[in-house]
Amino acid sequence: MYLFVDKRQGFDAVPEALLERFGKPQPVLTLLLGPERRLARADAGEVLAAIADKGYYLQMPPGKDDYLLKLYRAPAELPD
Repeated sequence: MYLFVDKRQGFDAVPEALLERFGKPQPVLTLLLGPERRLARADAGEVLAAIADKGYYLQMPPGKDDYLLKLYRAPAELPD
């Protein structure tokens, strides 16, 4: 999970309830973000818009697909 914020504002705009669920944020990366920047799992324009609107952008990890979960089930747990 990643929480993008404006470096100048820090975590001031992030709601307290989100910080409680998120845990104590640890700065791990500072980058210049522009609409043309490519990010692995988010659209840079959406990230910038959310930061301008709400003061933060929360990126959740991708969901697990059912077929991937089936790979880790024991054979006895699989339906016929």
